[in-house]
Amino acid sequence: MTRVLILLVSVLLFCNLLAGEAKPLAQDPVLEGRLKTLSQELRCLVCQNQTLSESNAPLAEDLRNEIRQQMREGKSNQEVIDYLVARYGDFVRYRPPLKESTWLLWFGPFIGIIAGAGLLFITLKKRASNQEFEAEDI
Repeated sequence: MTRVLILLVSVLLFCNLLAGEAKPLAQDPVLEGRLKTLSQELRCLVCQNQTLSESNAPLAEDLRNEIRQQMREGKSNQEVIDYLVARYGDFVRYRPPLKESTWLLWFGPFIGIIAGAGLLFITLKKRASNQEFEAEDI
């Protein structure tokens, strides 16, 4: 029994010695930093509610590899974003730009809140006038 425990402990220690630190996917840490910054601004096309850096989807990994490749070719962050927007549309941006086609996206919630508040005000006013009318009848 003791021999088995000693063997098990020695195997675990040996495996621990062989284990190393995980290497970054790119040999260039500056490139990885740029990738991380840029992928936090882009949306995963599969998950849709996660940034590209948060997603574990295979398509997200493919897009990160594509971004790495373009960065190795010397493209700027804006050139990479422009390429992805041309390919996938403004949806690929996690924060779409304010332009005519995205007005409803940006201002729709505010319009909904104002419309809901107006509807609530009208409903409460009608209810108050009906209660006054019923009180006069009594």
